Amino acid sequence: MSERDFRGAFGHQHGDPRGLLERIQAQLRERIQEAVEMAGLELMVESRRRRGRAAPDTDSAADRKEFAETSRALLGHLRFAFHAELDAAQRAALERAETQPGEREPLIAGQALLARELPDYWQRFEAHRAAYARTCLDPSPRSGWLGRLLGGDHAARKSGSDG
Repeated sequence: MSERDFRGAFGHQHGDPRGLLERIQAQLRERIQEAVEMAGLELMVESRRRRGRAAPDTDSAADRKEFAETSRALLGHLRFAFHAELDAAQRAALERAETQPGEREPLIAGQALLARELPDYWQRFEAHRAAYARTCLDPSPRSGWLGRLLGGDHAARKSGSDG
């Protein structure tokens, strides 16, 4: 085998002008984007299933728009949930990552920073994703003025006090 025949274990990186750190950063961002999109799609499919609606269709502009909105909303929830758990220095670092000049995807940049900095990032990601899905899919109003109007809070308090 000649030297030019040996391409290494990762043939996809040959010809990539970025350094190793840059490639890792890009792959991390891609992984986060994929995880958010997959979670958004699962949420969209389950929501439609529960309402007796058809599964999303990739040929439908309305479905693609709904998918993008669902994914953005989940990403916004993740940002809010993580932000609430961070100390002041971590929040400042998150905000700096999200406001870098030229950053086209600030929320993804923030999540990538958190993935690098928090050892349990993916466990937290999954917990926040699941909590968001429960909130979106739970049909019963439990709080807010509409819940009070419909008796959601009263019924929950009454059943809790009877036991």
